[in-house]
Amino acid sequence: MSLAHMVHSTEDLTEIARASGERTRRNFGRRIRFYTPSFMPYRNRYSKQKTREFPSISITGRDCALRCKHCCGRLLQTMIPANSPAELAEILRGLHEKNAAGCLISGGCGLDGGVPLAPFLDTIAKAKRAFGLKMVVHTGIVDQALAERLGKVGIDAALIDVIGSDETIKEIYRLRLTTEDYEKSLGALEKARIPTVPHILVGLHYGALKGEFKALEIVARHNPSAVIVIGLAPIRNTPMADCRAASSSDIVSVIARARSLMPQTPIALGCARPKGRLRERIDMLAVQAGVNGIAYPHPRAIELANSLSLKCDFSNICCSQVYEDFKSVESN
Repeated sequence: MSLAHMVHSTEDLTEIARASGERTRRNFGRRIRFYTPSFMPYRNRYSKQKTREFPSISITGRDCALRCKHCCGRLLQTMIPANSPAELAEILRGLHEKNAAGCLISGGCGLDGGVPLAPFLDTIAKAKRAFGLKMVVHTGIVDQALAERLGKVGIDAALIDVIGSDETIKEIYRLRLTTEDYEKSLGALEKARIPTVPHILVGLHYGALKGEFKALEIVARHNPSAVIVIGLAPIRNTPMADCRAASSSDIVSVIARARSLMPQTPIALGCARPKGRLRERIDMLAVQAGVNGIAYPHPRAIELANSLSLKCDFSNICCSQVYEDFKSVESN
């Protein structure tokens, strides 16, 4: 029976999380790191967030050619717009002057499934040399030529959502691509020796599991620096606004499968996931399942980590950098 069909009760879910957590503790020790970059506000009695320490920037401004059904470009509205290399250069200089640690560079995708990074690479390279900012980049689909250029720039990580279902790629992303194109992108980034941090979006197919486990199998073949698990949170005024959110059982099963396939790869629960009471349950289960890091953790998850005698600390940078924060040891 597949892992996707094993989760029928709280007892099943707890056991899956416990087994996954034990494997993580063996390989990484009793540690967890909580990430609070300045992509969004985060305030509670545990918070150490610094304003503009690590913001997100969109090189397409508010525009996205794809307008995928789950987002329609609305996530870009929370980012700092940089519609030209000159605008990006000015923003990066301003971050340096404010002693920021770095930034996430993202943007809407073109009809080829990639973020139009090429015109901005010289600007990114100059800022990297001049200011020493940490820069992580959402790439989307890449070919070998672009991957090589990104490698020469010296970005700190390439982030890419990996989709494991051809039907989901066509239906939700509106792309004429296949899972093979995502695998080729991972291969190109791997060949260019860029730290690559694939993201697995649980519930992308209208809230249901579809290709998530296949996506993990694809990722596991390409030596990722870390893996980020995120979950569908329906967004207002999109075609999927009325879909169900990713369930806690689906998210923890994907975390557990990721740990099984990649026992010595850092895994984090990323910032995109449902809010409210569902987030509380997801985050607590993720702690039990042994994630190495959580972005914007629910306070109950922090309390649980403390009760489990985990060494907890906070970082103001992107959770993709979990690969730098954790070094695996040989499995027992």
